[in-house]
Amino acid sequence: MPDSPPRPADLDLRLVRYFTAIAEHRHFSRAAATLHIAQPSLSRQIRRLEQQLGARLLDRTPQGSRLTEAGEVFLPRAKALLRSADQAAAYTRAAAQPSRITIGYTTNLIVTPAVRELRRRHPDADVHTLHLDWNKPREALLDHRVDAVVTRLPLSTDQLHVTILYDEPRALLVPLDHRLAGKESVTLDDIADEPLPQVPDPAWNAFWRVDPRPDGRRVPDGPLVEALEDKLELIADGQAVAIVPAGEHTSRLRPDLTTVPLRDVEPSHVVLAARAGDHSRLVAAFRKCAEAHLLGPGPA
Repeated sequence: MPDSPPRPADLDLRLVRYFTAIAEHRHFSRAAATLHIAQPSLSRQIRRLEQQLGARLLDRTPQGSRLTEAGEVFLPRAKALLRSADQAAAYTRAAAQPSRITIGYTTNLIVTPAVRELRRRHPDADVHTLHLDWNKPREALLDHRVDAVVTRLPLSTDQLHVTILYDEPRALLVPLDHRLAGKESVTLDDIADEPLPQVPDPAWNAFWRVDPRPDGRRVPDGPLVEALEDKLELIADGQAVAIVPAGEHTSRLRPDLTTVPLRDVEPSHVVLAARAGDHSRLVAAFRKCAEAHLLGPGPA
């Protein structure tokens, strides 16, 4: 009679969390203190997990503990298992409590018309809005701090559902005393030798610096910045110029800056992003409101 396949391990997620805590601290006593349980109890729980898996995961050492070869293999899978469980719980709560939604938005993007329409259609819903830094939408979505975000591309779309809402032309942001200020429009050739700020995001740099240029030339590097305010300051100081959405009213924030239309470059894309697989009725409703009411800046 052929051997029957091994029975799948019936893992206790609580034990898996205990294991990852020890793997992080590499010490049973410190892990026990973090978990608020007694060390002998923690040791027993880890032995139970090892019995469930049929493999020793940890070896004690004079300095604390270390992962066995099996433990090294199990650790990344244990972390992925816990993340999956947390996401499953969050999705279930969202489905069971569809009366709450948090809508994120990034700098100089207006969500008010769509939010107002969502509240009109769902008067019993608890609708919140939250401003996010330019580089935080994906993180905020996956951490469940927001349920939908209106933002600009580029954006890593893995695990996300992204809908393009509208396009924006791009413009050049310069100080008022710059040689190009007041021009009817400019081209990339006009700024071939102008340094542009960099941010810690290669995809963002490539799009918003148009780097490399269509002829293969690389863009002169300006200072590395992350905050919008720092970028505006260095541009006002004459250290760089920047390519921005034409609808971004940065010149209203700084009276010493102005924008000039930039020709011959593709527009930027304003999008609505949500978690892939999120079936919340309020997220679906907000998507419809955004598509109907967020149409981009009107004529100047």
